[in-house]
Amino acid sequence: MTWYVVRRLAVSFLVLIGISAVIFFLLHLVSDSPGRVVLGQRASPQAVADFNREHGFDRPVVVQYVRYLWQLLQGDLGRSYKLNENVVTLLQQNAGRSAMLSLAGLVLALLIAVPLGVLQAVKRNSAIDRSATAVSYVLYATPSFLLGLLLIAVFSQLLPLFPAEASQSHSPWVVFTDPRAMALPVITLAITSVAVFSQYQRSSALDQLGQDYIRVARAKGLPERLILTRHLLRNACLPLITLIGTLVPTLLAGNLIVESLFNYPGLGLLFLNSLQREDYPVLLAYTLIGGVLTVVGNFVADLVVAAADRRIELRK
Repeated sequence: MTWYVVRRLAVSFLVLIGISAVIFFLLHLVSDSPGRVVLGQRASPQAVADFNREHGFDRPVVVQYVRYLWQLLQGDLGRSYKLNENVVTLLQQNAGRSAMLSLAGLVLALLIAVPLGVLQAVKRNSAIDRSATAVSYVLYATPSFLLGLLLIAVFSQLLPLFPAEASQSHSPWVVFTDPRAMALPVITLAITSVAVFSQYQRSSALDQLGQDYIRVARAKGLPERLILTRHLLRNACLPLITLIGTLVPTLLAGNLIVESLFNYPGLGLLFLNSLQREDYPVLLAYTLIGGVLTVVGNFVADLVVAAADRRIELRK
């Protein structure tokens, strides 16, 4: 187990180095003159050249990447061109709110999707199963921004139950302190995940219902509710844990759409504003966070599944 963890950490580190290289070179292809971005289009060529030379942007791109990688290993993500502030500080100011929004959306999605998927499996090919499957496909195919606009139109305009704009509080706990203002963003973020999770849970539960241990439990005369909650649910949720690990970056992308739609001050809105201002250090850091979440999410999911199911043997 220990050797497995060490090996996975080493592989994850190398993957993150590769991700940082790809992102860095791709952004460098977009603009090879940060001085022009920072100083503006009216700046003289001499001023731009002096800026690039002062900050090392006139050096070969490989040298720039090695310098950036060294700073990255020291925890330095650079400085925002437009906001004139450390990128680490900007991330610290916004990460908590985005994390809480993602967590609330994920928890809501699981609370709906897990029992719904099990119910569909138990009622296979019934009207409930067919209806839930059809709704899931429609929701999955609908873009998040369209879902958000529909929710605003119905629950903010037609039925003025919730505000159209998210809370502007800078507290990371605003999801809990002002639930009415955060209801629509959380629901919008959760809807697509519900569509994916419920169908995945349905397939997993159907597979478990055909296993011998379920037949044995029923042959013993155990109540159906006890069979589903104590025996089936634990094993049927294991594949879902792996899926959640792979979908963590998707939540980050969903935050970008939801935060911009509801004007919620988080990492997604920061990324969108930085994209409009061509603030490449912030864009690079945000994209790198997505890569880190992908690697960490898969790593943690593998460990949780292995710990929850002792039948799974980790390679030594």
